Amino acid sequence: MRLTEFTELITTEFGEVTADSMLVDHVLADLGGQTAAQALEAGVDPRDVWVALCRDFDVPRDRW
Repeated sequence: MRLTEFTELITTEFGEVTADSMLVDHVLADLGGQTAAQALEAGVDPRDVWVALCRDFDVPRDRW
């Protein structure tokens, strides 16, 4: 997944303000206790970050 697709998905699902906050405030246990922003910066595939966020926030699987 490209970063632009990830950004579009998170913004569409959660809204711009919430998405921006989630990226830097929510710690993802599935990704070693990093925030989404930290994981992306460390080179984690955006798809893996998206799936971790979807799990944590109960996004229906058909939108993963």
